[in-house]
Formats: sequence, C-alpha cells, structure tokens
Amino acid sequence: MPRALRASAALTAVLASTLVAGNAGSANAAIIAPPDKIAIEIATVNGSGCAPGTAAVAVSQDNTAFTVTYSNYLAQVGGGASPVDFRKNCQLNLVVHVPQGFTYAVASADYRGFASLQSGATAVQKASYYFQGSPDTAAREHPYSGPYSDNWQATDNTEWGQLVWAPCGVQRNFNINTELRVNAGTSDPSTTSFMTMDSTDGEINTVYRLAWKECPA
Repeated sequence: MPRALRASAALTAVLASTLVAGNAGSANAAIIAPPDKIAIEIATVNGSGCAPGTAAVAVSQDNTAFTVTYSNYLAQVGGGASPVDFRKNCQLNLVVHVPQGFTYAVASADYRGFASLQSGATAVQKASYYFQGSPDTAAREHPYSGPYSDNWQATDNTEWGQLVWAPCGVQRNFNINTELRVNAGTSDPSTTSFMTMDSTDGEINTVYRLAWKECPA
C-alpha cells in the first residue's frame, strides 16, 4: 500500500449534511446523519493510473466528504506514447465503518483534470461504484472531443431513488473504479492527445460526498 494511503488508513469523518436533501419529499428519504464518527480505511489501491506513491486520500475540513489526489494519472495516444497508454484506471477499495443503525451511499462525485485533444481525437472519463458482493453498480461517463485544450470538470450526481446503498448490518467494502481513455480517431498519428487527472502543482483531485439514511429497525 502506498505510504500516503497507509498514513490515512484511520481517517474519520462526521457527516452532518448531504447534497440530496432536495429529494427528501420521498416517503423513504428521511435524511438523518449519524451522530457518531465513521472511519474510512483504504484496503487496497490498484491500477495503472494510481501506481504506488502517486495517490493520496484525505477528509475535507468540514468532514462531509473525502478527497483523492493523483500525481500521475495520465492517458495518451499518438506521438511517442506507448500503445498501452491510451487507457488508465484506478480502483479504490474502501472499508467504511458505519455507526450501528445507519447505511450510506455516494451521492455525488467531482472529477477534475486537464485534456489536450487534437482535432479528430476523443476521450472519455468513466467511474463506477459498487459494494463487494453486490450486483448493483452505479456507472457514469463523460465524453470529450477534439480540438480541445483546457481544464475539464465532470460531476456525477445520483437521484435519491437511484442511490446504491450499503447493505444494513453487514460490513461490505466499497469499490470506486475510475478510468481515463483516449482515442486517436482521425487525428494526425504524429501528434499527441492526452487526458489527465493530475497536475504539476498537485491540486487536481476528486471529491466524493456521502448520503445517509437509517436502517430499518
């Protein structure tokens, strides 16, 4: 396990709010944050986009979200890029210790980075969220097309009725699998197109926000 992740393995957070409060009109959408602290542990981190020592996890100052920061998450094609560089991914396996009587789901996620796509090239950022042993998977993707040379930002928002909830009374690891993919398309093969979820100043990151509800008695 990367040292940065090992050091953050005992992260705790008090989740006092949720971004899905606007959906509380549903009969089963009573949103009550747990009164006790929860603990987030990083079980494993794997993938070509988050090699050992290139990703770190931290809890926000207001303790309502956790953030993943990458330093070498880059997919590219063309020019001198390796044939395997067109796709990069990272899978986080999280152990979330939840106070008794509560369950949680990821309500939203913000992704940021930079992309430089030649005319005719395309790219896509994907993410999927699922609990260990569960057939339910929430997946989102955001496409981009060249010519493009700018920062990019993508947000995954999930309506209350579509949230994938942790099973009540059972400890199941939570998996987040992200992917960057770049396709040269009709662009000049001598030029390089790339998409990244990192930056030279280390400020590019991903933020995940959690929703909470009480388990049935």
